[in-house]
Amino acid sequence: MQTATAKQKLFIGGQWVETEHVHPIYNKYTGELFSQVCKAGEREVSLAVESAERAFREVPFTPEYRYTVLSKVSALLREQADEIARIIAQEGGKPITDAKVEVIRSANTFLLAAEEAKHLKGDIVPTQATPGVGNRFIYTIKKPVGVVCAITPFNFPLNLVSHKVAPALAAGNPIVIKPASDTAAVALKLCELLEQAGVPAGYVQCVVGDGSTVGEQLLHDQRITYYTFTGSPGVGKHIKQTIGLRKATLELGSNSATIVHEDGNVAKAAERLAKMAFAHAGQICISVQRIFVHKDVAQPFMKAFLGHVEKLKVGDPLDPATDVGPMISEKEAQRIETWVNEAVREGANVLTGGTRQGSLFQPTVITNASKGMKVVDEEVFAPVVTVTTFDTIEEAIRLVNDSKYGLQAGIYTSNLSLSYQIPHLLEVGGVIINDTCCFRADQMPYGGVKESGIGREGPAYAIEEMLETVTVVVNLDE
Repeated sequence: MQTATAKQKLFIGGQWVETEHVHPIYNKYTGELFSQVCKAGEREVSLAVESAERAFREVPFTPEYRYTVLSKVSALLREQADEIARIIAQEGGKPITDAKVEVIRSANTFLLAAEEAKHLKGDIVPTQATPGVGNRFIYTIKKPVGVVCAITPFNFPLNLVSHKVAPALAAGNPIVIKPASDTAAVALKLCELLEQAGVPAGYVQCVVGDGSTVGEQLLHDQRITYYTFTGSPGVGKHIKQTIGLRKATLELGSNSATIVHEDGNVAKAAERLAKMAFAHAGQICISVQRIFVHKDVAQPFMKAFLGHVEKLKVGDPLDPATDVGPMISEKEAQRIETWVNEAVREGANVLTGGTRQGSLFQPTVITNASKGMKVVDEEVFAPVVTVTTFDTIEEAIRLVNDSKYGLQAGIYTSNLSLSYQIPHLLEVGGVIINDTCCFRADQMPYGGVKESGIGREGPAYAIEEMLETVTVVVNLDE
């Protein structure tokens, strides 16, 4: 078994493959070398796709066996949760308590997919009342789409991989994983568990390398029939332009918002928003980036909110007391420092935070931010949140929708009628009532509109997208 500190090999065709070149992975808090992972070249990438295609054509992988493998992986993740959480905390900078939650969520994702593998079914199409059909019986079957390519980001290096691997396997598809290079150790660890659980050779491969080389080769390989990607809108658009009519699920950017209405629970909203605006240093796709507060409750909200923010502990992700760890790199921390300084020059006010120590960026609350500022318009992916007041709910809805993104939104309100109406009015893929926009249950459909992407994740929904529907018509007169 490989360890995080060893030179980690690639997983291709059921074999661990060593290559000449390596990618160093550093501890995001200490800066020390954590691991070295082998980098794939053109040969390894082609071999990975070839292995997947051959397995799809030649290796049986029945729904019963899919269930067995996926449920075993779920159990192994739970058994090794502490060890795997430490890998996530060190290579990704995620606080250890949050990393442990990610591992347990990943175990649940595999178990959900395992259960779905037992319930794949088509439909019977009624023909009795249709003229001209004659004595024909029509039904549908579901079959796997073929080779799947998963391109995953650094921020949930295990669970976002799980949300792609588990549904692909549950549907009977082989998969080629290209994880983010800086957090690839945990993806390779997952491959170990899949191997241990008995996944057929060729049904899982993991190749590590740059998007400009490994990623591009995967996009141009016509043997791949389906792509599932989480990342930036720019890369998502490039993927769609490159793959043409081949299928894809794209979970892209966001500047998610939460509304605190005048009739909402201000105390609960302030406490929850203070946590979810800065969880994993704001490096969550649905992180709370924009808060809109009704003017009549703005003062008590801000007092409570700032009080909670200032109590957050920033530091070593291996310390169980840490709330906010380092960003993925010092370069990213420097980027958000520049964005905050630009906003201040343009008239925004920093109420707390705004300072950086290496890759640590202090939780930052900004007011008087406006359209045209990067901290409002773009995805900050950092521990930065803007707070804006509004007069009417119509204004709040307009402010939330005034974005090129549309992943999720939240609202705190005690108005039952409003809670029913507002999902129809907000231009997002998910609306969270009496909680922040930063909520995801692994079984729910998850995805966005506009530049937040296309398609939905969540095992049952992802599996459906990774299946082909074949219509069968039987002429009973012949």
